[in-house]
Amino acid sequence: MRAKGEAGGPCAECSPSEETDGAHHLKASEGAPCYVMVVDDSAIARGIVTRTLAIEPGINVVASAANGLMALKAMKAHPIDVVVLDIEMPGLDGMETLPRLLELDPDLKVIMASSLSRRNADISLRAISLGACDYVPKPSSGLGGAEEFRRELVQKVLAHAAMRKRSVRTARVEPVREAVQKPALLKREAKSFEKPSVIAIGSSTGGPQALAKVLANLDPSIEQPIVITQHMPATFTALLAEHMTRYAGREAAEARDGEPLMPRRIYVAPGGKHLLLEPRAGGAIVRLDDGPPENSCKPAVDPMLRSLAPIYKSRVLTVILTGMGVDGLKGCREVVREGGIVLAQDQASSVVWGMPGAVAQAGLCRDILPLAEIRSAIGKIARGEAI
Repeated sequence: MRAKGEAGGPCAECSPSEETDGAHHLKASEGAPCYVMVVDDSAIARGIVTRTLAIEPGINVVASAANGLMALKAMKAHPIDVVVLDIEMPGLDGMETLPRLLELDPDLKVIMASSLSRRNADISLRAISLGACDYVPKPSSGLGGAEEFRRELVQKVLAHAAMRKRSVRTARVEPVREAVQKPALLKREAKSFEKPSVIAIGSSTGGPQALAKVLANLDPSIEQPIVITQHMPATFTALLAEHMTRYAGREAAEARDGEPLMPRRIYVAPGGKHLLLEPRAGGAIVRLDDGPPENSCKPAVDPMLRSLAPIYKSRVLTVILTGMGVDGLKGCREVVREGGIVLAQDQASSVVWGMPGAVAQAGLCRDILPLAEIRSAIGKIARGEAI
């Protein structure tokens, strides 16, 4: 099965499609198998998840556990790269098990598996803030026959296992050799520099973690409104905005149709709708679009950027964070054509370098930065300082 969502298929959080946009595919860390443990109190769910993963080349399910205590014992008996962890379990539940797993192996990749209920979506996002790497929403109709769940599960397991192995490999590689292995990227020097009037961010797989780092304790000097498209289901986007309000230190909410874009506000595209901007005297208003998916995603980054570019022209700062596929590439072309600025997350710090890699390799970026440096770069540009 081809992994969905890299440049050769649909994104992980959105509806499947036969559309393809390139030739990059997820791989299980260049042939090295990834070792997985499945933790769920339901024997049926464990069986389905285990079988789904076990048939994938490069994935080896080495353990399954019915509760947290069994999972902790298995961690000591098997080499494990990724844990698929259920939230609701008797005894030691997922949230209690998570920190104990990470205590045993701080580099372990833990993917939370939860239903699409508001409560479990909130728990999944809290788990990410506590060290989980991602989430997989279980379908409300149960796991049987849920092809979209299966595709997303496989993609995320492969992506996070590859990142774990990449980080281990990088630590062992001498600096000179590592520098030679980096791809050649073209950075775009702007002809002029204008302080942006709006900041637009696009992200997908690994995005919730990346957004939390980029927007944590946001610099008070950043006055510009921030619009965000993160590939996520509807239940999750509302809660993502609530969590964002807490860690960013300013109001964040799902965007509402017809509301004006205001300074110091964060607008999150709601799951299932594209976030567009429409010009109005003195600024812009939000329009939520129920049109077809783009890049097999809804919301998608491209429509958001296409709507911003002609309104704000050279006064747009766009940031493309980790994510599968190439969503954002066409929109960034429009932003750059109008004179705006594009930043991209670098490959080493991205869970999947699909979206940021596409704009970086197209020569559209003012800079390609590690995640840890993006927050500072946004602040400098927002204040009118060149980087």
